[in-house]
Amino acid sequence: MTRKIADCRKYPSEMNCTLTIAGEEDEVVRAASEHAASVHGHEDGPELREQVRGMLENEKVSV
Repeated sequence: MTRKIADCRKYPSEMNCTLTIAGEEDEVVRAASEHAASVHGHEDGPELREQVRGMLENEKVSV
């Protein structure tokens, strides 16, 4: 299974957040949405979670 990544560095904010979250898709969506709500002031809910899901990238695996 391909792990997913949410990387705050790709989305400029006033906080210059550097958090990166990696894991299975549902785990990352949940954690990144909770982070967006608690740290960045977004309202956690289905709409935010779908936005987060759409921004995820596949983890690049080094061999």
